Amino acid sequence: MALGIGVGLTTGTLWPDLGAALQPIGTAFIEAIRMVVIPLVFCAVTLGASRMADDAGRLGRTALVAFGWFYLASAASIAIALALNAVFHPGLGAGLVASGHIPQNLPLRVDWVKFVLDLIPSNIVAVMAAQKVLPTLVFAMLFGLALGALGEGARPVTAALETVLSAMFRITRWVVAVAPLAVFAISAWLAATQGLSALIALAKLSGTLYLGYALLFGLFLIVIRLTGERPLWAARQVIGPVLLAFATRSSEVALPPHIQCLERMGVPERIVAVVLPLGYSFNLDGSALYLGAAVTFLAEAYGLHLSGSALLTILVTTLIASKGVANVPASSLVALATVLTAIGLPVEAIAVITGIDAVLDMGRAGINVFGNTAAVLVVRRLGGLPDGAPASVEASAHGLVSHPASPAA
Repeated sequence: MALGIGVGLTTGTLWPDLGAALQPIGTAFIEAIRMVVIPLVFCAVTLGASRMADDAGRLGRTALVAFGWFYLASAASIAIALALNAVFHPGLGAGLVASGHIPQNLPLRVDWVKFVLDLIPSNIVAVMAAQKVLPTLVFAMLFGLALGALGEGARPVTAALETVLSAMFRITRWVVAVAPLAVFAISAWLAATQGLSALIALAKLSGTLYLGYALLFGLFLIVIRLTGERPLWAARQVIGPVLLAFATRSSEVALPPHIQCLERMGVPERIVAVVLPLGYSFNLDGSALYLGAAVTFLAEAYGLHLSGSALLTILVTTLIASKGVANVPASSLVALATVLTAIGLPVEAIAVITGIDAVLDMGRAGINVFGNTAAVLVVRRLGGLPDGAPASVEASAHGLVSHPASPAA
């Protein structure tokens, strides 16, 4: 995968016409992965909820621990961004002009009423066809709890869902088998169309952000160690989904193989099925760090003094906005517009960032995936199966366990 990124960037730089022509290969790969996301999420969440139906307390505890961690991790990510800005000040004296464009009709604030109402799918088939993950999660959770309440009478349905889930994993393995080729094509297209000038533009902001991503990665390694896993071992197990998200600039694309990796690590399917899809909507730590860094960069670029109250406003507003736009198209830009409006900056400032968004997106997506690895392990430790319960029962049902869970080092 890493070789595909390197060769792709080299190809796109040296032969830009060839690099640009490879775009359809990358697009086909991304669409093939997205093809299985909704049925996979629906089956996994439904089965996870049905298995927890007999123990509503554990399900509630799992959700409570998950959301508690989501907010804590996001707050830490934003705090890292604010601290790095205080040290490096990448926006000071920046005479920048807009090099990108702002999507039309971009919302300037989070409509909380609409957000809550959109979680209730009036037509589940239409919602799934539109690839809307959050309302699909809500329906799958309720459907799974209802199946669990029916007991043995629901067994034919759960058996069918288990078969569908196994089929989705099989399709995922077929698609991921060609991932190195797709990553090569996407990297070549990126280098060919963006050019070296775009890849090094706003280098100070990019460097600050990637330093923040590295610090966040290190923080997650410490957290994983505290859960009882060997952090480097765990990182190696999920390196495939992380590199996939990095190369495609999409966390969503990494979800199906990420589920498989965590189950191979011995994490119970009931925890993976509930926590990971929620995390991909509500626990985007790379995006949270990006928002904090982008807002402070733009504030300083526009000459706004960041007082203690302004930094607190950025922290709180970014934390809330990053969760409130989980079901909104162009969610990062909507959250960024919300925070800029809150501190009195023109929303047009977003166009400065969008010019290099492709470069920033790569690290953001990779950290989003790794952050959710830490989240699942935290929930397993604090809100999952009791001590001594077999961790890989559900995973072995799909034939996904190839080695035991890592012992604490």
